[in-house]
Amino acid sequence: SEEYDTPVIIRLSTRISHSCSIVDTQDRKEIDLKPYEKQPSKYVVLPAFARAKHPLVEERTKKLSQWAENYDINRVEDNHAKIGVIVSGATYQYAKEALGDTVSYLKLGMVHPLPVDLIRNFANMVETTYVIEELDPIIETHCNRIGVNVIGKELFPICGELSQKLIKKLMLHQEDEVLSLDEPTPVRPPVMCCGCPHRGVFYELKKANVFVSGDIGCYTLGASAPLNAMDTCLCMGGSVSGLHGFNKARGAQGEKKSVAVIGDSTFMHSGITGLIDIAYNKSNSVVIILDNSTTGMTGHQQNPTTGKNIYNEPAAAVDLEALCKAVGVQRVTVVDPFNLKQVRTVLKEELAA
Repeated sequence: SEEYDTPVIIRLSTRISHSCSIVDTQDRKEIDLKPYEKQPSKYVVLPAFARAKHPLVEERTKKLSQWAENYDINRVEDNHAKIGVIVSGATYQYAKEALGDTVSYLKLGMVHPLPVDLIRNFANMVETTYVIEELDPIIETHCNRIGVNVIGKELFPICGELSQKLIKKLMLHQEDEVLSLDEPTPVRPPVMCCGCPHRGVFYELKKANVFVSGDIGCYTLGASAPLNAMDTCLCMGGSVSGLHGFNKARGAQGEKKSVAVIGDSTFMHSGITGLIDIAYNKSNSVVIILDNSTTGMTGHQQNPTTGKNIYNEPAAAVDLEALCKAVGVQRVTVVDPFNLKQVRTVLKEELAA
């Protein structure tokens, strides 16, 4: 990043994020901050500045491609085999477990920009080259563009995750023995926690038979059985803005049979702007903020409404009721989700209004 003046992104796939292993820790290395240097032509992205920077970005990409040719984050494991596989990320581990030392490997630790000569030289070492990558054929397309013939998505699926078993089956035509229990195990889908305050709200929403614009969080489980009380879920904050568009399109008919649900931490993340749009652009929309006073989905972290920061130190706490009124929402009611009668009554009142 410092050498080439570029952002560096460490890509964590789902499987990597869900894995665990023993790690070796080291002492923290303190790096002195560089003094700030005022450079409007670099940091102020006006069209005139941006046009001048584009050639610099392209030149930087060329230099990074050359760097990728020799830096050891991209490495060849030569097992003197006739078959070579090009892999990156979790697929390297899958391939190693499935194929062992029967093939040679080009492990790409840096996937943008990709090297050229390193890939060509590796392909020349072997008789047949495979690209094992999940989802879209990014590396395969690059190989084809630079004139390297590889076997990729014609063999490996473009949808779903790969695995050791699947690679072994597709490349070696071998099936692993499947260990199974004598009796089938019951299916146990994830459900909301016992005592969760969101349960009562979704129970009443289901009974009211309303359209529920949902959001990202543990409460997204409201879409699952037995509640089945969520119709859409797209992205963080999408419930509020989605309901706004839904009601603008459908008018009064939609407004009386639709709500948005969003958690307290998700609302702070990106739901506020949607609520401002509702107030400013005048859609009569019922928004329910499900406040469980924590960030439940990702491990019970603090959020700006809890009164503590991420270090559990005292911090300013956002008053959700006052905030909603401040952005222009006139009708704000706080209910106890365990009081189902109260939830039912307020829901009917707000939909009627």
